[in-house]
Amino acid sequence: MKSVTKKWLFLKISSLILIPLMLWFILNFVSIYDNDYQSVISFLNSKTSKLLVSIFLIFSYFFSALSISEVFEDYIHDENIKNAANKALNLFAIILPLFTIIILFNLN
Repeated sequence: MKSVTKKWLFLKISSLILIPLMLWFILNFVSIYDNDYQSVISFLNSKTSKLLVSIFLIFSYFFSALSISEVFEDYIHDENIKNAANKALNLFAIILPLFTIIILFNLN
Protein backbone atom coordinates (compact mmCIF):
# COMPACT_ATOMS: atom_id res chain seq x y z
CA MET A 1 0.00 0.00 0.00
CA LYS A 2 1.35 3.44 -0.91
CA SER A 3 2.13 5.96 1.83
CA VAL A 4 -0.43 8.39 0.41
CA THR A 5 -3.12 5.72 0.66
CA LYS A 6 -2.08 4.91 4.24
CA LYS A 7 -2.22 8.58 5.17
CA TRP A 8 -5.69 8.90 3.63
CA LEU A 9 -6.87 5.77 5.47
CA PHE A 10 -5.44 6.99 8.79
CA LEU A 11 -7.20 10.34 8.30
CA LYS A 12 -10.54 8.65 7.67
CA ILE A 13 -10.22 6.16 10.52
CA SER A 14 -9.08 8.78 13.02
CA SER A 15 -11.92 11.09 12.00
CA LEU A 16 -14.42 8.27 12.55
CA ILE A 17 -12.96 7.60 15.98
CA LEU A 18 -13.01 11.31 16.81
CA ILE A 19 -16.74 11.73 16.12
CA PRO A 20 -18.04 9.88 19.23
CA LEU A 21 -15.18 11.22 21.34
CA MET A 22 -15.98 14.77 20.26
CA LEU A 23 -19.67 14.26 21.07
CA TRP A 24 -18.77 12.86 24.49
CA PHE A 25 -16.39 15.75 25.15
CA ILE A 26 -18.88 18.43 24.08
CA LEU A 27 -21.72 16.96 26.14
CA ASN A 28 -19.55 16.67 29.23
CA PHE A 29 -18.01 20.09 28.75
CA VAL A 30 -21.48 21.63 28.57
CA SER A 31 -22.51 19.79 31.73
CA ILE A 32 -19.48 20.96 33.75
CA TYR A 33 -19.20 24.46 32.25
CA ASP A 34 -20.99 26.31 35.07
CA ASN A 35 -19.78 24.07 37.88
CA ASP A 36 -17.24 25.04 40.48
CA TYR A 37 -13.57 24.07 40.45
CA GLN A 38 -13.97 21.02 42.69
CA SER A 39 -16.66 19.42 40.56
CA VAL A 40 -14.58 19.93 37.41
CA ILE A 41 -11.56 18.36 39.12
CA SER A 42 -13.67 15.47 40.39
CA PHE A 43 -14.98 14.93 36.86
CA LEU A 44 -11.43 14.89 35.48
CA ASN A 45 -10.24 12.58 38.26
CA SER A 46 -12.62 9.79 37.34
CA LYS A 47 -10.89 6.95 35.52
CA THR A 48 -13.36 6.95 32.67
CA SER A 49 -12.88 10.66 32.04
CA LYS A 50 -9.11 10.38 32.21
CA LEU A 51 -9.12 7.54 29.73
CA LEU A 52 -11.54 9.16 27.29
CA VAL A 53 -9.87 12.58 27.45
CA SER A 54 -6.49 10.90 26.87
CA ILE A 55 -7.77 8.98 23.86
CA PHE A 56 -9.45 12.14 22.58
CA LEU A 57 -6.21 14.11 22.87
CA ILE A 58 -4.13 11.44 21.18
CA PHE A 59 -6.48 11.05 18.23
CA SER A 60 -7.10 14.78 17.84
CA TYR A 61 -3.38 15.57 17.74
CA PHE A 62 -2.80 12.64 15.38
CA PHE A 63 -5.58 13.85 13.10
CA SER A 64 -4.38 17.44 13.15
CA ALA A 65 -0.77 16.42 12.47
CA LEU A 66 -1.86 14.37 9.46
CA SER A 67 -4.02 17.19 8.18
CA ILE A 68 -1.35 19.85 8.60
CA SER A 69 1.27 17.62 6.96
CA GLU A 70 -0.99 17.47 3.91
CA VAL A 71 -0.94 21.27 3.80
CA PHE A 72 2.87 21.15 3.99
CA GLU A 73 2.93 18.67 1.12
CA ASP A 74 0.77 20.93 -1.02
CA TYR A 75 2.27 24.34 -0.32
CA ILE A 76 5.94 23.87 0.64
CA HIS A 77 8.03 23.05 -2.40
CA ASP A 78 11.51 22.95 -0.84
CA GLU A 79 12.08 19.36 0.35
CA ASN A 80 14.40 20.36 3.22
CA ILE A 81 11.92 22.85 4.65
CA LYS A 82 9.05 20.40 4.15
CA ASN A 83 10.93 17.63 5.99
CA ALA A 84 11.91 19.97 8.83
CA ALA A 85 8.33 21.22 9.15
CA ASN A 86 6.96 17.67 9.20
CA LYS A 87 9.52 16.56 11.82
CA ALA A 88 8.73 19.56 14.02
CA LEU A 89 5.01 18.92 13.58
CA ASN A 90 5.38 15.25 14.55
CA LEU A 91 7.51 16.17 17.55
CA PHE A 92 4.89 18.63 18.81
CA ALA A 93 2.10 16.12 18.05
CA ILE A 94 3.82 13.71 20.44
CA ILE A 95 5.02 16.09 23.15
CA LEU A 96 1.90 18.24 23.61
CA PRO A 97 -0.66 15.45 24.18
CA LEU A 98 1.84 13.51 26.30
CA PHE A 99 2.46 16.57 28.47
CA THR A 100 -1.28 17.22 28.77
CA ILE A 101 -2.03 13.60 29.67
CA ILE A 102 0.71 13.60 32.34
CA ILE A 103 -0.80 16.74 33.86
CA LEU A 104 -4.28 15.19 33.67
CA PHE A 105 -3.18 12.05 35.50
CA ASN A 106 -1.42 14.12 38.19
CA LEU A 107 -4.50 16.21 39.07
CA ASN A 108 -5.63 15.99 42.64
